Amino acid sequence: MKTLLLIRHAKSGWENPELSDFDRPLSVRGLTDAPIMADRINKLLGKPDKIYSSSATRAKTTALFFADSFRIDADVILFDKLFYDNYAKTVKKTISLLDNSINTVAFIGHNPDITSLATYFSGEYFENIPTCGVVCIDFDTDNWDRLLEMNGVIRFYEYPKKSF
Repeated sequence: MKTLLLIRHAKSGWENPELSDFDRPLSVRGLTDAPIMADRINKLLGKPDKIYSSSATRAKTTALFFADSFRIDADVILFDKLFYDNYAKTVKKTISLLDNSINTVAFIGHNPDITSLATYFSGEYFENIPTCGVVCIDFDTDNWDRLLEMNGVIRFYEYPKKSF
């Protein structure tokens, strides 16, 4: 079985209009939601084998909260601008090239791509994954390259405002 985590970055701040979209930080709410969601996901799933993240400030900061909760060194996360500029295509290519010894991988990025990827990989329609939303999808295969040909089963869909 292979498990895919799709994580939308936490809520970003818009206080400084001078910043580029790439450089926008997390808002106060984002700084609150990210560690809560990271702990929630850690309790539900445990740590992934690999984490890939957009290198945009808000995604990177979110990834660092998740790494902290998973007790993973930040230098293990692969930050790449391609996960910002060309997210969906980069995620699909990365998945197809993953070593099959890896069982669980997390991707942290942006909308609309997180939402469209959740729909693509699960076969279930998602209208909008909210900020810091996480979709966990399991696949009945031992080969990552098969994920591009099949739909998985949603194990959970969590987001900050979801009540327990």
